[in-house]
Amino acid sequence: MEQLRVSSWTELIDRLYEGSWHPEHGRFRSPYVFRGLPDYRYDRRTSLCRLGGDFASVEDDLLRNFRKYAHRSESPGGSWWNWLALAQHHGLPTRLLDWTFSPFVALHFAVEKFDLFHLDGVVWCINFVELRRFLPAPLEEMLEADGASVMTAHMLDRYARSLPEFDQRIQESFAVHESEPRKDCVIFFEPPSLDERIVNQSALFSMMSSPALQLEDWLREHERENPRLCRKIVIPASLKWEIRDKLDMANITERVVFPGLDGLSAYLKRYYSPMQMIQVDGHGARITRMENARIWVELADGQTAELTTREGGQWWDESRQRPVTVVSRST
Repeated sequence: MEQLRVSSWTELIDRLYEGSWHPEHGRFRSPYVFRGLPDYRYDRRTSLCRLGGDFASVEDDLLRNFRKYAHRSESPGGSWWNWLALAQHHGLPTRLLDWTFSPFVALHFAVEKFDLFHLDGVVWCINFVELRRFLPAPLEEMLEADGASVMTAHMLDRYARSLPEFDQRIQESFAVHESEPRKDCVIFFEPPSLDERIVNQSALFSMMSSPALQLEDWLREHERENPRLCRKIVIPASLKWEIRDKLDMANITERVVFPGLDGLSAYLKRYYSPMQMIQVDGHGARITRMENARIWVELADGQTAELTTREGGQWWDESRQRPVTVVSRST
């Protein structure tokens, strides 16, 4: 897997849009989807996996009861895939992972939590075009026939009417169509526009062909065949403040990403918080300047310090050439 650590806003943007030129269309069309996380140590396990225990065995129970008890005004129709998207959207543990076509939306989630600003963040990028090479023939043919890049709920309805049927058909397809049968695959599918949040987040989901399988493990195995499948962009903690402010200037905020009063309140709370106030080695400090992942602060004793973060998230006082502990004010 390609892993890189950026050192400026400009480099970050260049990396996020790298490889976006599409010669066939003569347009910029990125082959990547993105997932931003505020802590670079977070893995890509599904919420279903995080339940623990024999989590795969309760997948059907979770979805069946979600459909049974969901209010009729929230019903997305009869499609199993619409119900699965709705369940993920409202926090039910599923085998899905959230992704976005928008690198800026991914950046928002990487710098969303102010109490984690002292930690390096990460944006995962997966090449969904290269990923198609690992699909069973019927799914690849369906994408080709529809001129689509990723699956939709409507397309999945034509392939299988439920998750168990989907898993079974994948297994059967590999057995019939592959000389050396694979066992599993990962697909991306776009949910219907259930509400403004899905639209504004330019959202889509990844889904494994088994509830027990994790994307992390699948990628680790298949990257040997295709190193271009995935890359990891590490965001230094010292760059998060600049990213957050520039996303605000681009109108990528909680108010837009989470339309409604909850998103508006979260945006206003953060916007009016004194984010320039941090702690360095347990003492208050005030940010006075930021440039290229470097932060200049005025310490409580009146002295100044130039702070950066190194590989592994270690904060470093460049002025005094020593490690320091930095936390955001709210912690």
